[in-house]
Amino acid sequence: MSDTPNATKLEAIILAAGKGTRMQSDLPKVCHEVGGRPMVCAVVDACLDSGCDRIVVVVGYKQELVREALESYGDKVEFAVQHEQLGTGHAVVSAVDAFPFEDRAETDVFVLCGDGPLIRSSTLDTMLALHRSRNAAATLATSVIDDPSGYGRIVRDTDGRFERIVEQKNASEDELKINEVNPSYYCMNALAMFEALKQVNRNELTGEYYITDVFELMLKRGLPVEVIDAVPAEDILSINTLDHLAHVDAIYRDRQGSMSN
Repeated sequence: MSDTPNATKLEAIILAAGKGTRMQSDLPKVCHEVGGRPMVCAVVDACLDSGCDRIVVVVGYKQELVREALESYGDKVEFAVQHEQLGTGHAVVSAVDAFPFEDRAETDVFVLCGDGPLIRSSTLDTMLALHRSRNAAATLATSVIDDPSGYGRIVRDTDGRFERIVEQKNASEDELKINEVNPSYYCMNALAMFEALKQVNRNELTGEYYITDVFELMLKRGLPVEVIDAVPAEDILSINTLDHLAHVDAIYRDRQGSMSN
């Protein structure tokens, strides 16, 4: 990347500010248990296993419960507060003060959602290896699934290079047929990310700021954005209802059992 040196630090931002309105509970979504622990713990563990020096968790709704859920990690986990729920881009900007300007050029940052407990550190390792080998401004790990309904689609050019992410509600008929989706696994150079976030506009339909807009903005600046199909389809199962929670919990426990045998 032309305007930033190779990064040597690895840190993470985990988005954990939401309520989860369909969970029939007053708990923050990420505090619902998977494998007997708040689901956000699995995401923190994956980041630590991949070598993150520091993790910043963005909290909001009932933040004291999320802080309590992560208390055992001590100083490995820090917190930033999203005071209003104005989208994923806004959530990441809420953590900007945790990243001193003078350190950003040499820092790579995983940006992940706290409600994805089936995440694997091996996937993060694969994404980071590509990101650093190509000296990219940003790298997305994608997934190819049979039913892409509800997910943002990955649009590539005729050479297979990434062009943009298009949300389902904005997708054309042809774009809706794309099976490569965005499961929200990102690795970005901190300097490039926060500079691009300054240019993100509010979505006209939702009034929110989306982190997904930064990739197209980076490409327009001539910065390299890489994409790798590295996320197993099973890992991106969404948890939006109690039924989803039970299904993911069963998969998680089965995996843990297999690892201990």
